Amino acid sequence: MTVRALVFDVFGTLVDWRSGVAREAARLLARVAPNLDAGAFADAWRARYNPSMETVRSGARPYVDLDTLQAESLPDVLAQFGISNVTADVQKELVQAWHRLDAWPEVPDALRRLRQKHLLAPNSNGHVRLMVDLARRNGLIFDAVLGGGYSRDYKPKPALYRDAVAAFGFAAEETMMVAAHSNDLAAAASHGLATAHIARPHEHGPAGGETAPTVPVTYAARDLTDLADRLGC
Repeated sequence: MTVRALVFDVFGTLVDWRSGVAREAARLLARVAPNLDAGAFADAWRARYNPSMETVRSGARPYVDLDTLQAESLPDVLAQFGISNVTADVQKELVQAWHRLDAWPEVPDALRRLRQKHLLAPNSNGHVRLMVDLARRNGLIFDAVLGGGYSRDYKPKPALYRDAVAAFGFAAEETMMVAAHSNDLAAAASHGLATAHIARPHEHGPAGGETAPTVPVTYAARDLTDLADRLGC
């Protein structure tokens, strides 16, 4: 069947989270941590991402949005780097760093091409305001905002994939999950969605990123422009 809707992972797939968080951490913590390894700080914060979401996925607590989880994990990251005397206002601004990330260079133009033939939506763990802020910052145009805030849960829980299909009303195989992470695509495929892997070899900076999928996918693309080419956009 023809793919009619594309739903996207965002952090790593559409935006460069590591560089953006490192940039903002270096700026906001310059007074108290002038020699901060900002990239390592971003990595350490990201490492708390899945454990914090698991508290919701497991049912141990009701849904709270990603800003709340990032704010809760931030003090431990600061302590890990021996950083103290960070005011509440600065901590709040650090959480907002996740709203000020830059898209990978090809993403805005590629999304415009893809939107000519497909409905588009983020299917991210980020909540609605976070997705809107990233879209407005980078000139990304979506037809809806799906994902964590819409489904009130976190990937890879089934609701995020099933709701993405139901939201546009197409068949599962007419809805394609686009991500730079094989585990996300495996979960989507288990619910019948088509899948596209986007190589992001620099997602984790020196630690690299996925250059190819480790699971079967419908398309394996070099970047989002390559996917647009493959879909005839």
